[in-house]
Amino acid sequence: MTAFKPLVFSGVQPTGNLHLGNYLGAIRRFVMLQDSHDCMYCVVDLHALTIAPDPVELMKATREVTAAFLAAGIDAKKHIVFNQSRVMQHAELAWVFNCVARMGWLNRMTQFKEKAGKDRENASAGLFVYPSLMAADILVYRATHVPVGDDQKQHLELTRDIAQKFNNDYSNRIADLGVGVEMMSGEEKVNGFFPLTEPLIEGPAPRVMSLRDGLKKMSKSDPSDLSRINLTDDAETISKKIRKAKTDPEGLPSEADGLKGRPEAENLVVLYAALAETSKDQVLAEFGGQQFSAFKPALADLAVAKLAPIATEMRRISADTAYIDSVLKDGGERAGKLAETTMKTVREIIGLVSS
Repeated sequence: MTAFKPLVFSGVQPTGNLHLGNYLGAIRRFVMLQDSHDCMYCVVDLHALTIAPDPVELMKATREVTAAFLAAGIDAKKHIVFNQSRVMQHAELAWVFNCVARMGWLNRMTQFKEKAGKDRENASAGLFVYPSLMAADILVYRATHVPVGDDQKQHLELTRDIAQKFNNDYSNRIADLGVGVEMMSGEEKVNGFFPLTEPLIEGPAPRVMSLRDGLKKMSKSDPSDLSRINLTDDAETISKKIRKAKTDPEGLPSEADGLKGRPEAENLVVLYAALAETSKDQVLAEFGGQQFSAFKPALADLAVAKLAPIATEMRRISADTAYIDSVLKDGGERAGKLAETTMKTVREIIGLVSS
C-alpha cells in the first residue's frame, strides 16, 4: 500500500432532542461532504453509556439521530450509516488504544474535566477513556478525515497521538508484515498502519447560541424549550420561537463590528447567515438599520423554508422503526466487514492469536 484511501468518518451521540445547533454544526456538513468523499456516519450509542441513559430512551434517541441523518439528505446506500454498538471491533480496538494511550494524555482532556466536574473520583472510568473509544471509532476504518468543531479538536489531536505511538511502537512489525504505509514521524520514516487523521474545517463553524441567552450554547438540556429550535419542530413552532427570541432594543448595525457586546443580536444574525449560506456582513448589508420587528419575520421565513421540510421528513421516517432498523442493520454489516479487516491485521501486528 502506497497511501491511505481517503475516507470521512464522524459520529453523533444519541442524547435526544436534536436541535438547530446539531444540524448546522454537524449534520448539514455531513450531507455536503458525501458529494466529494466516501463517508461513514455513526450513531455513537456506546459513548452515550457514559451518562447512564434510560435503555428505552437510548434506543429511541438512536433511531431519532438516524432519522435526522436520512431526512437531511444522507444517502445510506451510497455511504454507510450505522450505530456503533453493532460493530464490536470499536470496543476491541478501544481496549488496544487504552494500552497505547498515556494517563497524562487523558488527564489533559478538557471535556473530561468539564463533564466530571468537582467530583472526579465519582466519574466513570468510561468517561475518562472516552477519547480512546473515539480514536477507535475513527481508526478502525483507518479514516483519513473527520469534520470537527471546536469542542472535538483536542480529541482528534489525541487520536493522532495514539495512531502515531502505535505506528512507532510497532513500526518494525508493520514493515515485516508488509501492511503499512511509509510515513514521517518527526524526522524519521516509519511504517505506519494507522493514518494521522486530518480535521476537516471549512471556515468558521457556526456556533449556535440559545435563543434566550446569547452567551450560552443552544442545548437540549436547557429547561426552556423556547431556547432552541428542535429538528422536529413544525413551521408554526419555529416561527413562534424566533419571534420570542431574546434581542436588545437597538436596531441592526450595518457592519459586523456593531454586533460587539450584543450576543443575542449577533446570534440571530449568525443564524440567518448560516441558514442562507452567506456571511454576517452580507446579512447586515441587507438588513442594517432595520429593527428586529422586521428582521425576525425574515429569519423565521428562512428557517421554516430550510428546516420544516427536514422536520416533516424526519417525523415520517421516525414513524417507521422497521425501516430505520433495516438501515442500521445494513450499515452495521457493511461497517463490520471493514472493521474486521482492520482488526485482523491489528491482532497480527500486536501478537494476539486469532483464527
